[in-house]
Amino acid sequence: MKKLLSAVVLACVAAGGAQAQATAGSGQAWPSAKPITLVVPFPPGGSTDTVARAIGPKMQERLGQTVLTDNKPGATGTIAAGQVKRAAPDGYTLFVTSLGPLVIVPHLMKGLQYDPLHDFDPITIAVQAPNVLAVPASSPYKSVADVLAALKKDPGKVTFASSGNGSSDHLTAAVFWQQTGTTGIHVPYKGGGPVMQDLLGGQVDLSFQNINAVVPHVKSGKLRALAVTSKQRAATLPDVPTLAEAGVNGVDVYSWQAVLAPKGLPGDVRSKLHAAVVAALADPAVKKQFADLGFETVANTPEQFAAYQQQEYVRWKKVIEIGKITAE
Repeated sequence: MKKLLSAVVLACVAAGGAQAQATAGSGQAWPSAKPITLVVPFPPGGSTDTVARAIGPKMQERLGQTVLTDNKPGATGTIAAGQVKRAAPDGYTLFVTSLGPLVIVPHLMKGLQYDPLHDFDPITIAVQAPNVLAVPASSPYKSVADVLAALKKDPGKVTFASSGNGSSDHLTAAVFWQQTGTTGIHVPYKGGGPVMQDLLGGQVDLSFQNINAVVPHVKSGKLRALAVTSKQRAATLPDVPTLAEAGVNGVDVYSWQAVLAPKGLPGDVRSKLHAAVVAALADPAVKKQFADLGFETVANTPEQFAAYQQQEYVRWKKVIEIGKITAE
């Protein structure tokens, strides 16, 4: 009798274990094992960190699981990218990043520990924002036409500041030069903060800065915005023309932040994650927060994200090669 009872107990345990294993394997139990971590490849306080910390709480509400933000700065975002690539594709580790580590840095640095096009499962592009061609309020340049005239007359005197070699603002200037057949003096800084300080002080002539960094100074009258790099005028700067309106085509440039997962994410988990991120982006408070910063909500499909990443990857590779741009 005892042997029979033991056999029944063992059979029940085995059946329960098999059922739990099947549930875990099918992804039905996700997310229940542990918190979801949003890995951000930059320090706290920047645009990418802002996106992660805005969507995290809303994802947590929808999924019923704790969502944490983990900042892993270093090597232009590549350290965090490598870490996420090596993480288990179980839906508990996500990568919230700007375009840099995905479509720019791979053309500037050798020996990366990840393949940006094949080592991640795209979830969605969260937001995008144009850059703004800005000058100090005291600048003699009142329009894009004034800038082009100065570049053509004396290209060795017009300075363009950027937050570093290979940065979005540097590459926007490179596209601008390539499309207009001009050139200027590139002045790289270590980050956007020092750029804004010297731009405001008139130590440099121009800069293609992220719109969220420029808007407060434009509205206070300390900077003059000459053009935006978006296809349409920016809602936060409705009186500022696009570069196309100013006569310069082919310089539609956006900085963007996106959400990805390690390659191999189960389909049902990927669908739940996408729905959670899109819902977070659609939250009225989050949308207002982003709009106030000059961000446009994108929230596209994984397939649309993958296609756009491929397009951007090819574009920036060409710009970097033509401009002979290096990370040094």
